[in-house]
Parts: sequence; structure tokens; C-alpha cells
Amino acid sequence: MTSAYPSTEPHGDALALAHAAGEALAAVRAATPLVQCLTNEVTTNLVASSLLAVGASPAMAAVPGEAEELAGVAGAVLVNLGTLDPDLRACVEPTVATAVGARTPWVLDPVAVGVLSVRTRLASRLVAERPAVVRGNASEVRALAGRFSAGRGVDARDGVDAAREAAAGLAGRHGTVVAVSGPVDLVTDGEHEVRLAVGHPLLTRITGAGCALGGLTAAFAAVTEPLVAAVGATTLLGLAAERAAVAAAGPASFQVALVDHLAGVAPDDLAARVVSAATVERAGVPA
Repeated sequence: MTSAYPSTEPHGDALALAHAAGEALAAVRAATPLVQCLTNEVTTNLVASSLLAVGASPAMAAVPGEAEELAGVAGAVLVNLGTLDPDLRACVEPTVATAVGARTPWVLDPVAVGVLSVRTRLASRLVAERPAVVRGNASEVRALAGRFSAGRGVDARDGVDAAREAAAGLAGRHGTVVAVSGPVDLVTDGEHEVRLAVGHPLLTRITGAGCALGGLTAAFAAVTEPLVAAVGATTLLGLAAERAAVAAAGPASFQVALVDHLAGVAPDDLAARVVSAATVERAGVPA
């Protein structure tokens, strides 16, 4: 697909990106893409509910033999390493191989990579298979790029700026888009760098916001190019969070409202929020 970013002028790029993100949300709702999710068992419900809310069709199949079958017919695949039970570990690499062979876009969420050894080794093998998008926090992205990480479990101890060069290098080496979550999110394809000032602190007070974002990114990747998918999904979740927080009494009511507002965001709303949230510039890929 032709890049939506022909110029280096930041405002023009943001407008093009906003238009493409709005079109992608409309396409998700029109096409109802099947998203095969190998995901964290702690957050399965929120991931599935978020996908249904935006109009995608989630398949939460992590049975060896079945998982790879679905990857061959799905619109996109999510691989989240949050809870690597034996079945999920047996599914991951065959499922990715099937997705790659079928040219199905897939998203890697390297949960707790750099802290725990089994998933760190697995993620290093998986990223070499060129996922459409790698989505993680700053510590996970630094670790996946082979750099020192101060992460603790699923918590980031590194700031987004500390992962900037690692993200650009990872994107350049593996032909992927890297999305780094934080107070201001960073998305890069190694050439373009998008900063997104969107979201609400309550996203850090519920279980599964990052996992849901991985699922949403996969849904967008089923209908558009990876950079647009990552920016569109990140902005969609952030905008829904901003709206959900207005009347939320706390984390529990916020989570319920978040799913409601994911369903309520219109394509034009998403495009407008990308314009107001995004700054786009060239990213220097480190040697």
C-alpha cells in the first residue's frame, strides 16, 4: 500500500494520517474482520469486548492445531505473551508461521519481555518474522531491541523518550511499525515518528488496557497499513478513555464506560482527535 506520508511537513502529515485513520475505523465496521487472538488469559474478556465494540469479530482460540487454522483465514492475528501457559506456547510459533504464509497481518505484544527469560527468547524469534506492528511499553520495546531495560514485570520503568532510538532501530531492522505506550504515545516505522497526546490516567488503573490496544491495532491492521493501524487504534482507545473518564466514579465504572465509548466513536471523531493529538516528523534511524 502506498504510504500516506509523502511530505515531511508535520501538519500536512497529521491531516493525511487523520483522514486515513477515520477511513480505517469505517472500514473495520463495514468489513467486520475476524481477529484471531492468542492473548493474556487475565484480559481475554476486555480484549474480546473491545473488538466487538468497534465492529470486529474476535476469535479467542488458543488450542494447538486450531489456532493456526484460524490464522490462515483471519483478517489479522494478535500475539500477546502475557500468560504463556503450555497451550499458548505451543500455538504461538505455528500460528505466526501460518499468518506469515497467508500474508495475514499480525501484531506482537511482548508483555514483560526483558524481565522474564522464556518470553524474552520467544519474542526475539517472533520479531524476526516481521510483525505488522509491535506494541508495548518503553521497557518492553527497549528489551526487545536488545537494550538495557528497567522494567518490572508488566510495568514500564523507562520513559517513552528512552525507547525512541530502540523503537526506530527495531522498526528499521524488522520492517515493522513500533508503538510505544506512555503518557504521550510514540509510533514509528523507522522513518516517520508520530507522537500522540491522547488518553487518560485511568487507563493505567484497569487490567488489560494495553492488551485491548493490541487487539484494536490488529483489527485496524486488517483493513489498512501498519502505521495508520497503530495510530488509529491508539487514538481510538485514548479518545474513548477521555470520554469514559468524564462520568466514571473509579476504575470499575471507567472500564465499563470505556467499552461503551469504543462503540460510540465515529470515524469523523477519530479523525478530528488525530489532528489535535498528533505531531509527525522524520525519525532518525540509529546506525
